[in-house]
Amino acid sequence: MREVAAQFEKPALLFSGGKDSITLVRLAQKAFWPGKIPFPLVHVDTGHNFPETIAFRDWLVKQTGAELIVRYVQDSIDAGKVKEETGKYASRNVLQTVTLLDTIEEFKFDACIGGARRDEEKARAKERIFSVRDDFGQWDPKKQRPELFDLLNGKINIGENVRVFPISNWTELDVWTYIKEENMAIPSIYYTHKREVIERDGMIWPYSDFLNTSEDEVPFEEIVRFRTVGDMTCTAAVASTANHVDDIIREILAAKISERGARMDDKRSEAAMEQRKKEGYF
Repeated sequence: MREVAAQFEKPALLFSGGKDSITLVRLAQKAFWPGKIPFPLVHVDTGHNFPETIAFRDWLVKQTGAELIVRYVQDSIDAGKVKEETGKYASRNVLQTVTLLDTIEEFKFDACIGGARRDEEKARAKERIFSVRDDFGQWDPKKQRPELFDLLNGKINIGENVRVFPISNWTELDVWTYIKEENMAIPSIYYTHKREVIERDGMIWPYSDFLNTSEDEVPFEEIVRFRTVGDMTCTAAVASTANHVDDIIREILAAKISERGARMDDKRSEAAMEQRKKEGYF
């Protein structure tokens, strides 16, 4: 965090309202204490977010005194820059990329801090802590720099920017252990709760007006929680009775799939995440 503040002119922290970006906020608080976080939190709002996440975002900003910048995918749709998807698996999650790149251009951010971790998805294992993006916001894994002995090179050409992943070497278990140690608040959807859901493709999906359902997908109530937080249209729940951090840690230790296994946007093709990264995704 301090390297970012020292090496870049206008950094920002990409904030989704999920546990990883909440962890980044705590790390930033500790890095610059007793001062305030010296860069804004940037949220790209799909308009299809979990309401619990938005409520938590606003609470956290008030508690920390951080600056919040919100930009909306709906504005990109209205401007004709992206087209709303149709069909059973329609989601706005992929559309975030254009809104994000426009936001980076609008504010001239030269470094964007994100909460990606290498254990989430195989394409993310190719990342560096300082991940260089070209002047179109695109990522080329062949042009990433070596990072030896924790030496981070922040030199970029005009128009380029860097995505920064401070917790890229952390695991899901590391994040939850840190949340426990720091006694951090997180959105309620990470804990068990009763929710209206549907069953689709052998998974439990949160029922909402944003989800395109068929006649046989009848909503019912189930006790669930979420391991990851994204757009409501592409994030599945897991059946769980975990209502405490210790319970979640035990679940993770016993889990056989990664948390991204509940994200349908990663399953569109074998290289879905890598392709989105090359186009400028987080």
